Amino acid sequence: MTLEDLRRLNPRDIGNWPVAPKLGILAIVLLLIVFSGYWFDWSGQLEQLASSRQKETDLRARFLDKKAQAINLDAYRKQLADIEQSFGAMLKQLPNKSEMEALLTDINQAGLGRGLQFQLFRPAPQEVMSEFYAELPITIKVTGAYHDIGAFASDVSQLSRIVTLNDIALQIDKDGGLVLDGIAKTYRYLDDGELAAQKKQVKGAKKP
Repeated sequence: MTLEDLRRLNPRDIGNWPVAPKLGILAIVLLLIVFSGYWFDWSGQLEQLASSRQKETDLRARFLDKKAQAINLDAYRKQLADIEQSFGAMLKQLPNKSEMEALLTDINQAGLGRGLQFQLFRPAPQEVMSEFYAELPITIKVTGAYHDIGAFASDVSQLSRIVTLNDIALQIDKDGGLVLDGIAKTYRYLDDGELAAQKKQVKGAKKP
């Protein structure tokens, strides 16, 4: 069928058209119906279906996770008990407020016991408060032989309480001895009153 034949077709008399143009018009109408249905209705339903499938996947994953937790509940409880026991052991290495003075004396004696001379031993005027412990920085400056200073650092690390040496700087003095500048940090756990004050402070900071 030629283009000229198509031009001669009467759009008001489609019933008398040849079969090929009728099938063409029918195909176009069908495509329009399908496109309109997709655009105005099916696309939204397909999006809802995809969303529902994603929710199903998420719920299935959550279910499997909860199931695994339920199966391993005893193991989790044992792990929590082990963590609490380990935390308790670590907490015992922190002195309380009344023991801090004795700990400072131990640090000082560790240096004197190795023949070191303290040029500076100055605890900070104020502790640095954390969630459940307080940190006390101590600025130190000692002079002595190389091996004695090394032994002093080893002795400090082996104290019954936690003490760390930080920001260490070494230099040779005019007499040929070694000078150690640094900060010793020791820690203590907070008592019940201090813990309550810390929690109250944290809650107050979170409020807008």
